[in-house]
Amino acid sequence: MEDKERILQTSMEDSPEKVPDDLEPVEHGSINADEPLERPDYGEEIRNIIRSNASPKIMRDKLENYHASDLAEVLEDLSPALRIKVYRVLDDVMLSDIMEYLDEEEASQYLNEMDPKRAAAVITEIEPDEAVAILRQIPREKRMLLIDLLDEESRKDVRLIASFDEEEIGSRMTTNYIVIRENLSIKGAMTELIAQAAENDNISTLFVVDESGAFYGAIDLKELIIARQDGVLEDLIVTSFPYVYGHETIDDCIEKLKDYSENSIPVLDNFNKLIGVITSTDIIEVVDEEMGEDYARLAGLTAEEDIEEPLIQSLRKRLPWLMALLVLGLGVSAVVGIFEKVVSRLTLIMAFQSMILDMSGNSGTQSLAVTIRVLTDEALTGKQKVRQFLKEVRNGLFNGLILGVFSILLVGVYIMLGKGQPAGTAFLISGCIGVSLMIAMTFSSAIGTFIPMFFKKIGVDPAVASGPFITTLNDFLAVIIYYSLCYILLLETFHLG
Repeated sequence: MEDKERILQTSMEDSPEKVPDDLEPVEHGSINADEPLERPDYGEEIRNIIRSNASPKIMRDKLENYHASDLAEVLEDLSPALRIKVYRVLDDVMLSDIMEYLDEEEASQYLNEMDPKRAAAVITEIEPDEAVAILRQIPREKRMLLIDLLDEESRKDVRLIASFDEEEIGSRMTTNYIVIRENLSIKGAMTELIAQAAENDNISTLFVVDESGAFYGAIDLKELIIARQDGVLEDLIVTSFPYVYGHETIDDCIEKLKDYSENSIPVLDNFNKLIGVITSTDIIEVVDEEMGEDYARLAGLTAEEDIEEPLIQSLRKRLPWLMALLVLGLGVSAVVGIFEKVVSRLTLIMAFQSMILDMSGNSGTQSLAVTIRVLTDEALTGKQKVRQFLKEVRNGLFNGLILGVFSILLVGVYIMLGKGQPAGTAFLISGCIGVSLMIAMTFSSAIGTFIPMFFKKIGVDPAVASGPFITTLNDFLAVIIYYSLCYILLLETFHLG
């Protein structure tokens, strides 16, 4: 028996699964899987490297281990002297990667801090469309100097993209793409792809042009790779591939771009020559910016605001609409003054004015939001617009009817119990409020649908029919409806007050 115990003990000691002595036992519950792991403070590490006395090569090798996004975040925390140190240490490619993660204003500021020749070298490595956006933030004299210092190919690309207005889709294109002739063989096309891929990384789609350089079609990279060498290139070309013209406005192109799931869409000049492409990343940025502008207009702003924006710029964007809304607000107050007789004889009805105005404004804003979304479909027919209008009016009517019935009951009980009015008087007043609410919400839905449709018809961005504008206009209408009904029903018909 003792021999068996000794053998068992020896086998346990010699087992490879033996727990090392230096491992402390883990206390049960000490690790919480639900707690998120803390992200390392890369910023502090990067700052320490930059502030160190390491040689330029050692410093560059260390900094290249970090993502360009982390380096971009650190730049704004550094003094100009330390930033200049970074410019000298990192190479052009790394600096251009950092610029990609900055907004145009910040990137232009840092390029201004560099020696012009170095700044031009960095700009050469940036995508042409991004480079143009950054250059537009630099004073004209310095901008022209930097453009002149670019190599011939980069200068040509930058000037091409800069020739388009900021509202035109050509200002967002890139010249980074693969282009081949339509009369090549499969082998010839592969040779061209390999030759151009060294300088262009947008290779998932190959664009085909004819002898004059006019756009002919596109080829999916996968189709070219699996094609037989003795096949015909024409069989691989999609001649119905979507395209846009460089001078088309972004607003006109945005729906066309969103409807396709292509990685790149070609941009043509007015002679149908291929001059660039819009990538899926560019499309996402364009859509995001357009949505941001629409949200800003819906909020009554003339443009988007940034968290770091100075007070004066914010005021310039907000004041124009607020001034217009002030005038409309005075109109609402003037209408209330017209019904001074009604208010003086039935002061109780003043307590429910805000409820009528708020509900009608909310109903109108809902219809406005839905209508603007529907109007983004450029193929919407007149019949569909009429159907949308009737749908929103119907929604406003039935929402108003349901809420009107609730308000008749709730407001009637409140006036009877809270204000000590007889049941007949209380429910006459609440009945007038309920009817006013139903009519006001119906008309508000109609206005919230009709106005953006009208603006769209006359060529004005429907988002200009912003929420505050619709709300104030609906307030104007709701006040007239409410006090007119109070006068007709409560004073003239039932002789209350």
